Amino acid sequence: MRELTSRQKAAQIIISLGTDLASNVYKHLEEEEIEKLTYEIARQESIPPEYADQVIDEFYGLCVAQKVYLEGGITYARNVLEKAFGVQQAAALLERVTKTLRTKAFEFIRKADYKNLMNMIVNEHPQTIALILSYARADQASAIISELPNDVKIDVVERIAKMDRTSPSIIKQVEAILEKKFESVISVDLLDVGGINYIAEIMNNMDRGTEKFIFDELGKKDPKLTEEIRKRMFIFEDIITLDTFSIQRFLREVDTKDMAIALKGANKEVSDIIFQNMSQRMAETVRSEIEYLHNIRVRDVEDAQQKIVAIIRRLEEEGEIVITKGGKDDIIV
Repeated sequence: MRELTSRQKAAQIIISLGTDLASNVYKHLEEEEIEKLTYEIARQESIPPEYADQVIDEFYGLCVAQKVYLEGGITYARNVLEKAFGVQQAAALLERVTKTLRTKAFEFIRKADYKNLMNMIVNEHPQTIALILSYARADQASAIISELPNDVKIDVVERIAKMDRTSPSIIKQVEAILEKKFESVISVDLLDVGGINYIAEIMNNMDRGTEKFIFDELGKKDPKLTEEIRKRMFIFEDIITLDTFSIQRFLREVDTKDMAIALKGANKEVSDIIFQNMSQRMAETVRSEIEYLHNIRVRDVEDAQQKIVAIIRRLEEEGEIVITKGGKDDIIV
């Protein structure tokens, strides 16, 4: 049974609700969300009953998980969910709910321009910067970290990676400094914040030059932590870990000029597997582009590779391809 994307699942829930309830849901959505959801509903194909039931069951589980988590805290929620859904599904539901609830704190930060946010926090203690960036968007955090002084940069990355959970009272104090009113107090024992998965997401949004510097320096301080972060990231060289379908899928989205520049600085193994999965016409075009490339800056190569990685990660988020690096996903063939 094929896996539906998050947008397809959301569309299926709205369809299942019926027009009256669906219109009430729409009142609480942002314009961009309405546009994306409506587009997905319009292109929704006929879904077999077993798919619809599966989506509704998943949505129900998430609703239950959020309710018990907010009412009783993480320990209570885990006990209830494990009895209702089993250990494995309970863990998955809790992980998704805590990630969603985390975005409620510091909501104003995620709407801010990263330069304004940078000016606001640049003189704070590295631990405070790390906490704030754990609630920022990954693209904001990566841009800010890239501009921090080198010694602070490594310190902040290390603190985010090692951050686990933080008391809501501490979060409230920090947020009060940045905004007069603490808009979202979540009544849980501890809030998941930062961590290796989150810093990996930040690093995936970072330019290759800054990424290399951080890994080189952090590797000297904490090789084990550095390796753990790498395992959770997807970088250009990891294209060799993708299956044939995934490579052919992302190649349809890549500009041939970007690919030519990216391959100019790629190792032979990556180049070979990419050319093997290209159409003959595309391969000829890319090879022709490469021949005419001279005096290409390393920064240009890194930027082109980062564009391609961004396409791959977007396709993964949309459920179009699967990335299995680091053993995060169990795949059933």
